Amino acid sequence: MEPSPPSSTPHLLDELLLARASSRALAPYLLDARSGRTLSYVELLEEVVKLRNRLRAWGVNRGDRVGLQLGDPLTFSRWFLAGVAMGAWVAPLDSTPSDSNLANVHARAKDLGVIVVLSDRDAPESPTVPWRNVLESRADVSSLGVLTIAHESMSDGGVLLASSGTTGTPKVVALSTAQLLATAELIAQHNQLDVTDRGFNPLPLWHVNAEVVGLLSTLYAGASLVLDDRFHRTGFWKIINDFEVTWINAVPAIISRLASLDDDEVPSTRVRFIRSASAPLAPALFEQFEASTGIPIIQSYGMTEAASQICANPLTGVRKSGSVGVPVGVEVRAVATESDVPATDTHRVGHIEIKGPTVINRYESAAYDDRFDAEGWLRTGDLGYFDDDGYLFIVGRSDDVINRGGEKIYPLEIENVLMSVEGVAAVAVVGEFDEVFGQVPVAYVQPDDALLSSHAEMTSLIGRVRVSANDAFSKAYRPVAVKLVQHFSSDATGKIRKGLLREGGVFVIHEETL
Repeated sequence: MEPSPPSSTPHLLDELLLARASSRALAPYLLDARSGRTLSYVELLEEVVKLRNRLRAWGVNRGDRVGLQLGDPLTFSRWFLAGVAMGAWVAPLDSTPSDSNLANVHARAKDLGVIVVLSDRDAPESPTVPWRNVLESRADVSSLGVLTIAHESMSDGGVLLASSGTTGTPKVVALSTAQLLATAELIAQHNQLDVTDRGFNPLPLWHVNAEVVGLLSTLYAGASLVLDDRFHRTGFWKIINDFEVTWINAVPAIISRLASLDDDEVPSTRVRFIRSASAPLAPALFEQFEASTGIPIIQSYGMTEAASQICANPLTGVRKSGSVGVPVGVEVRAVATESDVPATDTHRVGHIEIKGPTVINRYESAAYDDRFDAEGWLRTGDLGYFDDDGYLFIVGRSDDVINRGGEKIYPLEIENVLMSVEGVAAVAVVGEFDEVFGQVPVAYVQPDDALLSSHAEMTSLIGRVRVSANDAFSKAYRPVAVKLVQHFSSDATGKIRKGLLREGGVFVIHEETL
């Protein structure tokens, strides 16, 4: 499907900062949910100028690659915007404060070819110390053979992000400032953000979602944004009410925690919508949250390679439970799995491919050229279909499909059904080896906390899962076993790490065959 392009050419970030400091001078841009600190638009401009000068004094030039490992939300935001505005390539790094994380961050910094990293350990809120070297010299960057930024002008700058690749080579993504701001414009316009809006972002700022959907779309709209260091369930709605929040940036794992209200909790009537991204949202959870809180969910679909957003349900109009909505500024198509050509029939599952001005046209690392075809279409790795109204439905990842004796089973279909079972907090279905069929589906279920202390309650839960699976699916689609876990291992945005389940890397507290 071909969407409309962005309405205008995005301004460079420094021009946008100047414009907002002029039109919104004393209005708050960022607010800290924990400390109550604020940063106005004119203060933001002053900070960006000051920090940009400090970067230059430390020998950082336009086009250089610099890392940020800063846990404080306002500190991160100032340095992030200063680095991008000066034309550097900013590499946000995991700020989890643990010794075990340091080695991972150091390795990721080398993957990204950064020259220097500013971290919490090196600098207080207002750093006065020089950045510490990661590579011994600038010449080491070219010797890595990993990162060769292929944009028209390296001096444009932007954001560098990386994820673990299936080949062992990290997938390095370079998003230019123009791509970031074009996506921010699309998000702000799609969600009808204006100067009266105040968002709330508990998502990690070292992920593209919080950077673009949170920081940059707010900046584009001249609105304000409340930042939290992470998601806190206790006192959540009090913060939303106290700060007069009008929209929330979230993921399904957060929505799941908010779907049931405590007796003394009252959701804010000011909240226009809660945006869901990063992982599939089960229809049962969609309906439970909206019924409980009265707040509409705007389900969306995105990836780092598209600067965070590909599709979204409309803010006004039809929102379809189970669908990630319609393309927003990105071309999207489903390519038939059996013929490798664009599927013309609606409701026909295919490989989801994307292309557009906000989408990268190559990875900045080796081993992934085959993800792009000759016309520049990027294969996302997701499978899905369009309905008659042009809404996209994701059925799962191509590498998650279970092949049971030649029959393809999409785990997400099973997960959506089992999420509606009373007592199920989270569920993941994976394929496990079978001598007869090759693979069979197995359901891993995280029960509600209240059920974990009783063997009888857990047995009863498995019984309800069995009934639900038998009612919904043919024998081939039903999980052959249910394994209860106390909790899932997930990434920073709440995606369950299914690879650990396949490898037996999770403690099972109770299991039964079905």
